[in-house]
Amino acid sequence: PRQSGSMLAHAVSAGLTARGADVIWLGVMTTPGVSYLTRQTGADAGVVISASHNPFEDNGIKLFNQGGEKLSEELERQIEQLLGEELADLPPVTGRAIGRSSRYRHDNDDYAKFLLANAPYLDGLRVGLDCANGASFEIAPRVFQQLGARLDVINAKPDGSNINVACGSTYPQAITKRVLELGLEVGITFDGDADRAILVDKRGRLVTGDQMLAICAVVRHEKQVVSTVMANLGLEHYLAKRGIALLRTAVGDRYVFTALREHGLLLGGEQSGHLLFLDKAPTGDGILTALQVLAAVRKSGKPLDAWLDEMPMYPQTIHNVRVAPEHKARIAELQAVQEAVQRAEAKLAGQGRINLRPSGTEPLIRVMVEGPDQAVIEAIAKDVAAIVEHHSRFARVERAG
Repeated sequence: PRQSGSMLAHAVSAGLTARGADVIWLGVMTTPGVSYLTRQTGADAGVVISASHNPFEDNGIKLFNQGGEKLSEELERQIEQLLGEELADLPPVTGRAIGRSSRYRHDNDDYAKFLLANAPYLDGLRVGLDCANGASFEIAPRVFQQLGARLDVINAKPDGSNINVACGSTYPQAITKRVLELGLEVGITFDGDADRAILVDKRGRLVTGDQMLAICAVVRHEKQVVSTVMANLGLEHYLAKRGIALLRTAVGDRYVFTALREHGLLLGGEQSGHLLFLDKAPTGDGILTALQVLAAVRKSGKPLDAWLDEMPMYPQTIHNVRVAPEHKARIAELQAVQEAVQRAEAKLAGQGRINLRPSGTEPLIRVMVEGPDQAVIEAIAKDVAAIVEHHSRFARVERAG
């Protein structure tokens, strides 16, 4: 789906085979599909060329261990350090020791069977799919058709440069418009590599990761689930009333996964639609997430829009402030920024919260404010974002304390 994908994939393959590793090519596949097949084939590792929800100009490399799990931050740091070092002391690989490259012939069929085995029969459900012109463009429509859905599919014609352009989970307006125009019962939109999903109910309302997590937690009778510091207060209150505890982590599915493992839990997720069902898979899967939510809704006997009616979420706003990459990690330590946050907390008076965090993939600081009054939180977020923007250039010298 990205113009640079083939180039990077061939470079990685060449490097691996040159060091004696055998490489199995899966072709265009979702990130969770690679995770699944890494486990199923007994491979030592999985490699994905992807930049997820980012623009087509971006690209990167994701790695899975032999269990299909994302690598730890520490191991990733060690790999990055090795990339910057001279490796001349490694013994040469020649002759028969050079690795082989081959094509895996049953990739999407095997992964599709896994999805179908963990899905409800959709029995004519009118479903809209937005494939973000990304990796799900073929597999998602095929799975939903086999499950009996009546489909309307948009943004399933990747050309190398249209991935995530006015489509996908970061632009849910596209699928929302389709749902309302065609009278669909549900809309589903994936990001570029389909490791997350956002739903839209028949009235055009977004079903965020928080709400999908709540639906699944209640229907599955979970006692505790994991989300992040970005999870809406409405989610926490809704779960608490039903005897379900919410454990918060730093932002990132890696941290959600670690907390689930450490506490022996099965269900967690992020507001962005990145849900983890550890009884099904060790990584987020947008197609699986959508199917599990639809299964939970069907099992409950209550339509999706009725779930949303009983699940009020606090108004929440996020302002993104572009900063120099080298300053990103320091912004929250600036005295002026800390004082601005304290003033914001005083205005919220215990009825909301504010969170500042650096983006994991872009040179941005995300200022999130949540509370009962939309106008109030917008004003607070605007003020704090302006202070962050003004002072970020002095991040090296104005550290608090």
